[in-house]
Amino acid sequence: MRVCACLEKAAASDQSSARPVRPRSLSPPRPLAAGMAAEDEAELSLLECRVCFERYGPGGQRRPRNLPCGHVLCRGCLGALGGPAGRRLECPFCRRACSPAETSDCLPLLQLLEVLGRAGGSIPWALRRSGEAGGAAAAGLGLRLSLGGWGSLVNPTGVAACRRSGRLAVAHDGKKKIHVFGPSGSCLHRFGERGGDAGSEIKYPLDVTVTSDGHVVVTDGGDRSVKAFDFEGRGVLAVREGFCFPWGLDATPESEVLLTDAEAGALYRLTADFKQGRFKVCQMIRSQLVSPRGVAVSQTSGAVVVIEHLKAQGPNTGSTRVKIFSAEMDLIGQMDSFGLNLVFPSKIYTTAVAFDKEGHVIVTDVCSQAVICLGKPEEFPIFNPLISHGLSYPVGLTYTANNSLVVLDSGDHSIKIYSST
Repeated sequence: MRVCACLEKAAASDQSSARPVRPRSLSPPRPLAAGMAAEDEAELSLLECRVCFERYGPGGQRRPRNLPCGHVLCRGCLGALGGPAGRRLECPFCRRACSPAETSDCLPLLQLLEVLGRAGGSIPWALRRSGEAGGAAAAGLGLRLSLGGWGSLVNPTGVAACRRSGRLAVAHDGKKKIHVFGPSGSCLHRFGERGGDAGSEIKYPLDVTVTSDGHVVVTDGGDRSVKAFDFEGRGVLAVREGFCFPWGLDATPESEVLLTDAEAGALYRLTADFKQGRFKVCQMIRSQLVSPRGVAVSQTSGAVVVIEHLKAQGPNTGSTRVKIFSAEMDLIGQMDSFGLNLVFPSKIYTTAVAFDKEGHVIVTDVCSQAVICLGKPEEFPIFNPLISHGLSYPVGLTYTANNSLVVLDSGDHSIKIYSST
């Protein structure tokens, strides 16, 4: 096993999109199937550990394991990184620290290996081209556009769509904290530079939403405030008092803003005249929540979904809970990661939530690197994967006016836009 020798090479190629060149002596060349193009051969690199370059297998040291950051290593390399004492380790690609207990089996790769075993070791042409593996194509969604990337976006945390203009607002940790993209994908504007003008400064954005009257509202963890801007970046309102740690945001059709306070365990409704820059009232509409973060409101029924981040009872046992409320804030249903794991094939750790135009609850799952539909509030929960490949660490969701699904992927610092095929 060449684990130790390859770890240094993998670390040196951190953040590189180019795959390291492998000596020919490591494995014999693989014949290409008839009709398979050169890029299909490159696609097979998914089946190899990027540290030791050995082919994954269903068991033993070659079994693929997910790190919390979304990168995948074989079990042997994972053990070498952690050492015999099982100490905390760093991802060799993105340097995110974790413990061995935070890793999990990479189910998509294991399922693919099972299919390949039945198919004699090559990827079936129909499987790769038609999406029969249950990916985005099976759900009627196809990747239409990808924006951003490292250097353009840095550790993005929130995304929102303006239903009137089609523009996207993205919050991230770069020099200018808000990027505004046009419907075609061009970057129209950047604003919110830290240390800049007092009226437009954003220190550490946690989430963003866009009101129906065209204002960008941001939760700023740096000074624990809620700030509103027009699309040109001019600050129109800042609410700095009364919050412990404001986090998640979503706007109602009436341009009210629902926001979570992760430290206070509360959900608020903020009302303001954003055009005049006049704050009206901020009313607590739900209390006794556990570290609430993501929030979404249905544009049709007014139902509200909140993601709670439950306190760990022991090391590495953190989980999430999805709570659904009616428009009158009566609890309709709830399910935590443990309960979902009893019903569905894998543990679901949700980081973002949205409603589609039919009122279905859509969540991201960083454990399986997927986007999942949990059904309408009255049928919650069901399990319908919408996107099950091509994501690294999805942390944000929104829908555009034409019902395109926008996914914010912090793993590769990008925005991915899916539409019906």
